[in-house]
Amino acid sequence: MKTYLKLERIVLTLVALTLSITSCSEKMTANKKEAATKEQKARSTPKKPLSEAFKTYWYAGEAEITSYKLQQARYGETRDGEAVLIYVTEPFLPEIQVKADASHPDNVPVLKLNATKNYLTGIYPYSIMTSTFYPVHDNQHAIKVAFSSQEWCGQVYAQLNNREQFDVMSHSYFESEADQNLKLEKTILEDEIWNKIRIDPANLPVGEFDVIPSMEYIRLSHKELKAYKATLALTETEEASTYEIRFPELERTLKINFSPDFPYTIEGWSETSKSGFGGNAKQLTSTATKMKTLKTPYWQQNGNKDLSLRDSLGL
Repeated sequence: MKTYLKLERIVLTLVALTLSITSCSEKMTANKKEAATKEQKARSTPKKPLSEAFKTYWYAGEAEITSYKLQQARYGETRDGEAVLIYVTEPFLPEIQVKADASHPDNVPVLKLNATKNYLTGIYPYSIMTSTFYPVHDNQHAIKVAFSSQEWCGQVYAQLNNREQFDVMSHSYFESEADQNLKLEKTILEDEIWNKIRIDPANLPVGEFDVIPSMEYIRLSHKELKAYKATLALTETEEASTYEIRFPELERTLKINFSPDFPYTIEGWSETSKSGFGGNAKQLTSTATKMKTLKTPYWQQNGNKDLSLRDSLGL
């Protein structure tokens, strides 16, 4: 009996060892495949070189802050408000997709855009922010897009991460939207267009494409988060350039006006779409008109003595 038990233990040990070796082998194979996939992607999307003008402007240790007078359509009426676009470069960790605290060869340099809007709807305020992290080498889609909107009814927020697919998590206080986790096939993001303009407008896509609308539009209009057919067009003159995104199914058109010369500053924009719900819905146009631009390291200017800098932006 004792001999039998010893043999049984030996057999079980050998089986466990075999399974362990097989598991390790499978992990090694998976890791090799993952490394090969990353290497292939790196080869297929070469980095575009940065001009000296780009380096001088965007790597001077400052952010570019531009304020806009906003006329925002909401609930079938146009509201007065303010918008601010904050552009700044920073190192980004490609795996966990957050700002890097230290220099590392694997860091991805990105041009970050924090876009904010503030306006009143009657007695209560809206505060909206979208953050888009786009590689300065313009060789892949935005690595990450984060969105949030707060008003007195509640708040909604969403995040898109660029992985094997677009991984999206979205949270809302509405029952029909609630908590969602989605995977979307990679395609053009409306939110990344604002970054691409600042890097290389000559590389903007033109023609018929599937485009994922901005998170702001999707959440505030309560549309399905997915790609929609869109027509993309670029109009250029010596004085100004305009990039247009038209979504026929959504009956929505966005026009972004920018300077034709580097650093391709955003001069303003207009967005025409249905505003309001049900029988009160109507086509209205929201507009943003540039007020002031300030190049400054704002993260160091958080004292009461720095409040006067807001005057420089007309805020």
